[in-house]
Amino acid sequence: MAIIVRLDVMLARRKMTSRDLAAHIGIAEQNLSLLKSGKVRGVRFNTLNAICAALDCQPGDLFEFAPDTETA
Repeated sequence: MAIIVRLDVMLARRKMTSRDLAAHIGIAEQNLSLLKSGKVRGVRFNTLNAICAALDCQPGDLFEFAPDTETA
């Protein structure tokens, strides 16, 4: 199972920088960077809510599920 984070795409669509988003929602830029790179194991719903409100988007705009493909 792979969850792909598309936060960078939504930031580009909204013409917003990571720094601006982090300041707007009140989290550290480093934490937002970790989320953008997919290096986090979870996201709090209140953080997700704040991101969606700031970017005027849905959670599905930020994440994509890509099933693992196993080769035998």
